[in-house]
Amino acid sequence: MASDGFKDYFKILGISRNATDEEIKSAFRKLARKFHPDLHPNDEKAESEFKEINEAYEILSDKDKKKAYKQFLYYWLKNRDGKSRDFSRQNNDQRFNENLNFDDFLSDMLAKFSDVGKEIYSNISSDNNAQSFNLDAEFNLQISFLEALNGTKKNLLVNDERIEVKIPKGIVTGSKIRVKNKGNIQSGKGKRGDLLIEVSINSHPIWKLKGLDVYADLPISLDELALGANISVASPQGDTYLSIPSGSLPEQKIRLKGQGLHNLDTQGDLFFTLKLKFPENWSDEELKFLEKLRSVRIYKPRSSWFDQART
Repeated sequence: MASDGFKDYFKILGISRNATDEEIKSAFRKLARKFHPDLHPNDEKAESEFKEINEAYEILSDKDKKKAYKQFLYYWLKNRDGKSRDFSRQNNDQRFNENLNFDDFLSDMLAKFSDVGKEIYSNISSDNNAQSFNLDAEFNLQISFLEALNGTKKNLLVNDERIEVKIPKGIVTGSKIRVKNKGNIQSGKGKRGDLLIEVSINSHPIWKLKGLDVYADLPISLDELALGANISVASPQGDTYLSIPSGSLPEQKIRLKGQGLHNLDTQGDLFFTLKLKFPENWSDEELKFLEKLRSVRIYKPRSSWFDQART
């Protein structure tokens, strides 16, 4: 068997043939950082090194692929000097063919153990037959309402790499942030996709979001509804004053323009829904006023209701 094309993946990663999984991973990370294409733009030698490092890790990080590769390695070393070719695969009655080359073996092994591996190998072995597949990585990021309001920075751990991502203020649920060249790495090729971060905003006990608009229920008293009032309220932009018109009704909405989320040149609005709130316990003085109200009230709230109920 010719030695052309054979690769000693253990030597490529600089580890012994008895290296543990952790040692294999550690060696791969160290070399991948050293020869990453981002650090060596337009360096064909570094790109080639990076491809081989990824190819080696693809094989040695998988238990079954590693076992088959070590069997082939043993066979190749035995026959490199013209020694016996009577070495057979474990758990398999088939023998290695003396004319089998390394590329054929690798392609056969990857096809056997992994459809993804076969696809990756097709990209390693032949650019003409390369299959394109998506290398973009997706990450779901949850942020708080205040982080969406004011913007923030997040340190994310993606593919064992720390990445700082800037979250712009006014971002809404479902928005996606693309970080170039921080996605998955194509084993053997050195190509890397982008990182797509989909943002979702955690629920808040008061503020509810609909796009850039903010909605909130506002507790209000009976006298404030009937007589009107100028009251202090909280808003996403800070405390402010809200004018309640006299004769307002429960569930009525009051809008504060431009007090919602801000995104670039677009501003959302703030909507308060008036919620009539009664005290858990009335004071004697309050009850006296209610008694007075009942004695002078001329409005009959159920007059039209009776008319409709009896028809």
